[in-house]
Amino acid sequence: MSRIAVIGAGAWGTALAAQAARAGNDVTLWAREPMRARAIAKTRENPRLPGIALDPAITVTADLSAITADLFLLAVPVQHLRAVAQGVPAGPAVICAKGIEASSLLLPSEMLAELAPARPLAVLSGPNFAAEIARGLPAAAVIAAREASLRLSVMARLASDQFRLYGNDDPLGAELGGAAKNVIAIAAGAVIGAGLGENARAALITRGLAEMARLARALGGKPETMTGLSGLGDLVLTATGPMSRNFSLGLALGQGEALTTVLAHQRGVTEGVATAPALVARAAKAGCEVPICAAVAAVLSGRASLRAAMMALLARPLRDE
Repeated sequence: MSRIAVIGAGAWGTALAAQAARAGNDVTLWAREPMRARAIAKTRENPRLPGIALDPAITVTADLSAITADLFLLAVPVQHLRAVAQGVPAGPAVICAKGIEASSLLLPSEMLAELAPARPLAVLSGPNFAAEIARGLPAAAVIAAREASLRLSVMARLASDQFRLYGNDDPLGAELGGAAKNVIAIAAGAVIGAGLGENARAALITRGLAEMARLARALGGKPETMTGLSGLGDLVLTATGPMSRNFSLGLALGQGEALTTVLAHQRGVTEGVATAPALVARAAKAGCEVPICAAVAAVLSGRASLRAAMMALLARPLRDE
């Protein structure tokens, strides 16, 4: 039996803990706040995932330094990952958060490589809503790492009959897919919220996927990674699923609500909000054009109205696909 520590007790971290226990591991779930850790341990339920009881194999703690594990799953939001990761004990880690650090424009693996160059790193990404993973509904995801031995080790520890894992040797591409799809999902939600129709959403998803492939190529990843679970699969889910916080935020913006109002009523972190400007800046440094992501960043910052951003996208010069 492997010892797995899940760092981050939000909905996604708790779902990962449930899956790791389901796969036969001894699991520790870390929560930042001691009071919250005690409450989850006592009730055996996380309010972020109501109605889902924690497996007896899951221990809940707020003492990061005391955790010993064979594998760490990092499920802390990207904008807080740097601070938390510095306290994570040594050992192989799987990045389970999606986004780009706003202050440095680094992907999570790049950030962690700065902090602990010797730590073996993999990326878990794919079309996975936390509530469905926690309930054990069928799903698939990607474990991306350059080292085949690490990919196989992580897959063996986390896979189960209901959770199918595929290996991938392009962690950078997998991370870019997970970051960019959140931004494009905001745009997809805005399209539906503004009443522009399903044709428009389908077109936006398709052209968004093209942006993701261009960005992967520009930053040294593989464009073909974007056709897999960590690209197209995650994009389709996040841009169409009503449980998506990014889609829901875009939907509300499309219906005329203010960004501050939407964020105040959302539970959990909507990663696309911080990722949008960081992704656009990173793309600009690489000389890569990402018009949909740039439009989202402009709307979120207040530099453009939703209508103006949409009209600008539609007015782009005609060219071959």
